[in-house]
This record gives sequence, structure tokens and C-alpha cells, in this order.
Amino acid sequence: MNTIPHLINGECHHDNHLLDVFNPATGEKCAQVTVADAATVDKAVAAAEAAFPAWRDTPPAKRARVMFRYLQLLEERADDICQLISREHGKTLEDARGELQRGMENVEYACGVPGLLKGDFTRNVGPDIDAWSDFQPLGVVAGITPFNFPAMVPLWMFPMAVACGNCFVLKPSEKDPGSSLLIAQLLEEAGLPKGVINVVQGGREAVDALLEHRGVKAVSFVGSTPVAEHIYARGTANGKRVQALGGAKNHAVLLPDADLDNAVNALMGAAYGSCGERCMAISVAVCVGDSVADALVEKLSSKIKALNIGPGTEYGHDMGPVISREHLDKIEGYLEDGVAAGASLVVDGREVSVPGYENGYFIGGCLFDRVTENMRIYREEIFGPVLCVVRVNSLEEAIAMVNAHEYGNGTCLFTRDGEAARLFGDQIEVGMVGINVPLPVPVSYHSFGGWKRSLFGDLAAYGPDAVRFYTRRKTITQKWPARASHQASDFTFPSL
Repeated sequence: MNTIPHLINGECHHDNHLLDVFNPATGEKCAQVTVADAATVDKAVAAAEAAFPAWRDTPPAKRARVMFRYLQLLEERADDICQLISREHGKTLEDARGELQRGMENVEYACGVPGLLKGDFTRNVGPDIDAWSDFQPLGVVAGITPFNFPAMVPLWMFPMAVACGNCFVLKPSEKDPGSSLLIAQLLEEAGLPKGVINVVQGGREAVDALLEHRGVKAVSFVGSTPVAEHIYARGTANGKRVQALGGAKNHAVLLPDADLDNAVNALMGAAYGSCGERCMAISVAVCVGDSVADALVEKLSSKIKALNIGPGTEYGHDMGPVISREHLDKIEGYLEDGVAAGASLVVDGREVSVPGYENGYFIGGCLFDRVTENMRIYREEIFGPVLCVVRVNSLEEAIAMVNAHEYGNGTCLFTRDGEAARLFGDQIEVGMVGINVPLPVPVSYHSFGGWKRSLFGDLAAYGPDAVRFYTRRKTITQKWPARASHQASDFTFPSL
């Protein structure tokens, strides 16, 4: 049985405490992962602290060359990485490749770090006085990443953090840690000095140790809102810079003039891709008018029932299993709650069976109609293949409904009406907005982040915000008189 280790100062380390890692398609144990305690976390931080001075002083162009080599290695080992993702997470190989590709785009962005770190210079801000600013690394920073994107989300974090001159400690999900460890090892293979990147495996004890450690200057997190709040509160209380991305309840609004067939196809991928285990998944379809809702439910129902469901490690499936037995039970509990609350369960994914994989954590696509705002299935993030149809009478009512929700991660509008699209884009209180684009995930040279209880902190993930998060501005004002002079003391506040 393979045991997944820590990576500390370029070496694999093991602790006595182990957790089982399961293949969600079979329900069988496929590996074990070693679990860090506070002492192990301290070793990883110490290794990063020791590596920081030399790495900080490495020219940005040389750091960029490491990123270029790293990008090549990720492409060469893509099949191995995707197999690990699919085996431990359950998502299809095609979806795993898409995840890895979006992560690699952030490495591409990090390759441009010499230009991204350029500061400002002003000559003669005063008599014989020049001023400039630059962006300097923080030191040791940490990333705590979720199970649903074990390669992409770490690649949101450590490439830019390292390219900016920091050293990094990654704590991946204990549910599917294999691919996270591999992509970190490949960065060392690309030429990163030992200790610049470290990986500690484990659960809450490792997380809390990172939040408490004085050597950790900043923490990036992606996960559920309750945990994001904990990370933000505890990290900032300990003087750390924190960005904590939380949960979501993403709405798609459909107007009567929408191209319904295109909207249906888009919603199928957005709601059921990766079994709905995405923070940008569409989980609510807000239909303006009963005629739109009736037509949408009819068209979706047949497509949902035709989904090809099976193990993600085999090509050709639309959906694999969910991550764990506990998560499957949680999703099924939401289905029972929705029915009890009066929603109409049009398609029940619990009826799905995958021959030969009876012990896997499979559930088919689920569709609720006539969902209302007071229902738990509307209010809470289910994080599964469940789409709720809500009926309203106007675009204004739809906007008010989206804005009233506690989450503000992503949303989209399906319409042919430019005026309606402009109104929606202006008035919606959500961080990432799509117009006829169901998953408006920003490209790598923009930044990813929601509003309200979907993001805690002032800066979003990756893109330009990542440069600002992983650096701090220093402004230097310097005087070199043209000739020797002796000035009298001046007790007034300096001005021109």
C-alpha cells in the first residue's frame, strides 16, 4: 500500500499517524497519507525560513526560468497527474485534464514575474530627492487547499508566491493528496532550491499549527465558508495576511428571450460537471416566467437521465462518483429535506447504479422544481449534482433574489437582450459574472474571488491580486545632493 509522505526541505518525511485514502469509484482504500502534527509543521516552516534569504535575493528572471521549466514538466507528466486526480477524487480524466490546464495557465502568468514586480520611480520629488517603490516578498507563506481541485487550486497559489520570492508550505486535502504532492515535487525537479516549497499532509492539527506559527506571514485558503471564517479570524488575530475563499450558491438567470437549447447544454455542464463539486457550479436556475421554467425542466430532465456515469479513470463518462461515503450521505440528506419541504424532485439521482462499482460513491444528476427561498436546499451549498429551479416574474425580482443570498461567488444571465445584460452586470452583487457564460471563471491574468460570504480578505486569488497578496510595497525616498552642503535643522513637516 502506497504511503503519501510530507515533502520537507526536498526530502520525503513520514509520521506515525496515517489516514486512509479511498478510491471513490470502488470505495476501496487506494493509499495512506501520513499526518502532520505541530512539530512536523514547525520543521517545514523552519526549512522554508532557512531557504528564504537566498531565494529572496535570486533575480526574478532566474525565478521565471524555473517556472518555464516547471510548465514543461507539468505538460510532460500530465497523464500521471490526471490519473492521480481521477483515482483519488473521482472526477473524469477529461475533467482532470481541464483542471490541470487551468492550473498551468497560472504558471504561465507567473513566468512573467519580472515585469509584474516592476516598481515605480520618480526623479526629483524634491530638490535632489528621488523616490521609488518596489514589491518585496513576505517570507514564508502557506496554502490550505480543498479536495475538489487537488492540482488547480495549489497552482493558484504556490507558483506566484514562489515567483515573487517567497517560500511556501502547502497543506493539501487529506482526501486526495497524491496529485498535490506530485506537482510540488515537479517544481523542485524544475530547479527550485530545497526548502522553497514544502508539503505537510494532514487535517485540522496541521492547519491550526500553520495559523499559529509565527514564521508564517500569510495564508491562502479555499474551502467552505465556516472553515474560511475560522481561517480568516484566527490567521488575522495572529497578525497574518489572509485570503480565505469560501462557499457559493451560484444562480443562473434565464430570460424569456434566451436561446434555451444553448442554455440547457450550458447548464448541464455547469451543474453536473465534476458531480457539482465546484465552487463555481450552477446550483440554482432562476426562470423568469412559468413558460421558461416548464420548458427548461422538460429539456433538462431527458438530458439528466441520459448522463453517462461511471469511474472517472475510464474515458467517456460524463460524471464520476463524489468524493466520499460521508459526502454522498450528506447529498442524499439534502434530497430528502427538499422533498419534505415541498419541492418537486423531478429527477432523482439516487436511482443510479453503476454495474461492477456497487460500492462506489455514485449518485446521478438530480433536479428540483418549484424551489423557494425559504428551503434549505436553496439556502445552503449542497456541493453535489443537484440543480434547483426557482420561478420568478421579472428580471428585477431575479436580481433581488441573487443579491439577497449570503453568498456572492458566481452568477450568469442567459439572454439576447443587451440592455438586460447591462442592467444585470451593473446591479448584481456577485464577484464573477457571466453573460451567456455559465462558469465565468476568470483567466489567469485576471483574479478569482467572490463577494459577501464567499471571500474573506481584501485580495482575490491568482492574477494581479496574487502579486499584491504575496508581496508588500516598500517606498524609498533618497537624497544625493549635487554638491556638499550643510543645511540648517528644519522642524517643520517636510514639503516642497
